Amino acid sequence: MTALAPVAGRRRQADRIARVLLGAGTMAALVPLALILYYILKRGLGAWSLHFFTSDPTGRFLGDAGGIKSAILGTIEIVALATAMAAPIGIGVAVWLTEFGRRGRFAQTVRYFVDVMTGVPSIVFGLFIYITLVLTGVGGSFAGWKGSLALALLMLPIVTRSAEVVLELVPDSLREAGLALGAPRWKVIGRIVLPAALPGIVTGVLLSIARAAGETAPLLFTATIVKPTTYDLGAPMNSLPAQIFSDVGQAQDRLVTRAWGAALTLVVLIMLFTMLARLLARRSALR
Repeated sequence: MTALAPVAGRRRQADRIARVLLGAGTMAALVPLALILYYILKRGLGAWSLHFFTSDPTGRFLGDAGGIKSAILGTIEIVALATAMAAPIGIGVAVWLTEFGRRGRFAQTVRYFVDVMTGVPSIVFGLFIYITLVLTGVGGSFAGWKGSLALALLMLPIVTRSAEVVLELVPDSLREAGLALGAPRWKVIGRIVLPAALPGIVTGVLLSIARAAGETAPLLFTATIVKPTTYDLGAPMNSLPAQIFSDVGQAQDRLVTRAWGAALTLVVLIMLFTMLARLLARRSALR
């Protein structure tokens, strides 16, 4: 025991140093985040009012500039459709990679292209949809669903990689136990593997939603910017990022204030959706 005392002392000292460094790094990362949130709250809260959330942008040079109703509804519709497209495909690809492809040559090729897509700038996805669908007139000109498709391409690699990492953390003993009981492979995956990885999968989907909801370039090339509220995803549609982009460069202070209010609204929407999704995932995990 006396021979191990110096070793134990060094380990405790190294542990204390590591904890201090980890705490300092965490604080260093939180300070910019806190400053950004404070500045957005300071500039954006002044624009909030009932009229701000219940009226559309008017486009008037003088008088009432209107609110961001069309931008809020457009963002919700576009991102919801993008999630409905990207999440099932991304999770399905991740299931195939972990359960069937594993370390095969084709699976490695798929992983390579998923990694490449992760690093592609968002404007490239917007330009791709613009060239292939908007300029060619497929399904009309600018449309909300084309913006959703561009965002889905952006979300897909994030969902796939995060789901794959989480699925690989599920112990093989759970799979083997299910197969040993005579359950078919698809039922083991659906009833055992996916529920065990559900919280991590939800986190990955939320990360992709947060990334897509704030993107401006893909929507400018696909859904463009319109003032009135529309529920038709086959027509041009407004969105919060596009509205912020349009307002923040204006010379009128009231439009710049609307841009800050829209930015704060976007942050709050993402936070509320994240809290709701995590609550549902926690309840599902408990069940």
